[in-house]
Amino acid sequence: MVRIGTTELGDCPLIMAPMEDITDSPFRILCKSFGAEVVVTEFISSEGLIREAAKSRMKMSFTEEERPIGIQIFGHDIESMKQAARLAEEAQPDFIDLNYGCPVRKVVSKGGGAALLKDLPKMEAMTREVVRSTRLPVTAKTRLGWDEEHKNILEITERLQDAGIAAIAIHARTRVQGYGGKADWTLIGEVKNHPRIHIPVFGNGDINSAPVAREMKERYNVDGLMIGRAAVGNPWLFREIREYLDQGSLIPPPPVEERVRILRLHLDRSIAYKGERRTLLEFRKFYTGYFRGLQGFKSFRMKLMGAAGRGEIDRILQEIEQIYFDS
Repeated sequence: MVRIGTTELGDCPLIMAPMEDITDSPFRILCKSFGAEVVVTEFISSEGLIREAAKSRMKMSFTEEERPIGIQIFGHDIESMKQAARLAEEAQPDFIDLNYGCPVRKVVSKGGGAALLKDLPKMEAMTREVVRSTRLPVTAKTRLGWDEEHKNILEITERLQDAGIAAIAIHARTRVQGYGGKADWTLIGEVKNHPRIHIPVFGNGDINSAPVAREMKERYNVDGLMIGRAAVGNPWLFREIREYLDQGSLIPPPPVEERVRILRLHLDRSIAYKGERRTLLEFRKFYTGYFRGLQGFKSFRMKLMGAAGRGEIDRILQEIEQIYFDS
């Protein structure tokens, strides 16, 4: 049995990775319905929370059906992170997650996210102060290190464990790699199997199918699997992985009619949550995933990307259903 604080999870829980402008409440609910056991919010700026920025506050909203859920915060200032943790606690999530892995330049240039990989004493101090500032369990998500010459994830994990975190998720790339190149899980396995590490270790990076998920679990003995980009537009991935881990059965890709039905549900919930204009812009990230594998789909994807409203999208989806009905 894996635990985050007092929250009991199943064997090898599947965790939805936090992703900006993707893992909002409508998408988290969808992923939960298909087997994600734990979800995490989009990353939230500590400074934004303190200034009561509307977007930052909105990112903290969630429903009971999303539990267990973590609110992820990031920042460069220790005092601001402490305040943000206390504000996040007021929303009553199951845990607070610290973002020490975001490689995006605008975050790193301000000293947040993966920038802390270059200052481990500060990362440890920040973690210790956040843990002290809240009654909730605190977890962390990070990377193998800053670059190829500084893959110091074992030291990072030891420091964060000593500072009081309840679990760690490790993305199997460095900050310099960003999201490019092949994820290297070797060091994740070394962290998990090190005799001094006793907190749950979750692996993340390149989990894009059920067979890959089982291979990573069995080869590196991680406590759980965190799934990110491969689930964008593909919430079925959680169901496929769970079935393969538990039963050894491979589930075929969903038929086109189910893809369209779930896409419509996702779209309508998103419009209700954040409005049509913003939804149509952000939803462009999802179309490729929803229809991955369909031959000749590019022209329809371009139509969906350029759609001016919900009604136009529905007409395009009807056309897709008719053409790919037997796929």
